[in-house]
Amino acid sequence: MSVQNILIVSEVKTHLMLSIKEHFKNVDYTGIIIPADTDAINEIKDTLSGILINADWETIKQQKSLMVLKNRAISEGVPVFSIGHSDSLKVLRLIFSDRLISYEFLRPIRTHVSDMVNKIANVIKQHNMQKKILVVDDSGPMLRLVKGWLSDKYSVFTANSAAMAIKYLSSNRPDLILLDYEMPVVDGKQVLEMIRTETDFADIPVFFLTKKDDNESIMKVKELKPEGYLLKTMESSMIVQTIDEFFNKRRAFSEKRQ
Repeated sequence: MSVQNILIVSEVKTHLMLSIKEHFKNVDYTGIIIPADTDAINEIKDTLSGILINADWETIKQQKSLMVLKNRAISEGVPVFSIGHSDSLKVLRLIFSDRLISYEFLRPIRTHVSDMVNKIANVIKQHNMQKKILVVDDSGPMLRLVKGWLSDKYSVFTANSAAMAIKYLSSNRPDLILLDYEMPVVDGKQVLEMIRTETDFADIPVFFLTKKDDNESIMKVKELKPEGYLLKTMESSMIVQTIDEFFNKRRAFSEKRQ
């Protein structure tokens, strides 16, 4: 079984944080306590299963570092948890948004540490049961839009370049890749070719994302034989519906073969 790491972000190693770290061992997680410091965050190279933030005011002050942490949570698609008083939690939500924070523990803490840890473990378990989608696009706003559309149903990971996508795929296996067709430097066609030549993830289904809807452009996309393509101009509900239908058909096909 691979190591399951929980990043515990706290300016001070309080008794509560140390106790939480110890209790994580009981549910097969490894707690890693670090301050809200950009260098400390970047030094953690291990894959994360979740992020727990001790939202005291000393931590809240480190807003640049918290933005780095937010970007990591988005790119790795991991759930974020927070502990704090109502006013500090409110400020943290302004940085991370309600959508990113999976669960809040309100101070003063009125539950046992083991119950808190079990709650975190259960949320992560449910999160991991979701289908995983990797979205690859050089546009940050587009990545945020697509993640926002899909996050209610799916576990969404993002990459803003071919290099980031391949790095992610080297240690993770999504159920679907949404791939921007018109990326600079290394375009979607080249990324698909790289994916198809790697045995470990050659069979991962790929949908192209494209802004061009003329017949010539669409034919070029289809010639590469992706599982499908999505126009960026489509209504968000239609994009979600198309992905839902794709997974429903695969599930029905799999059940039929059993």
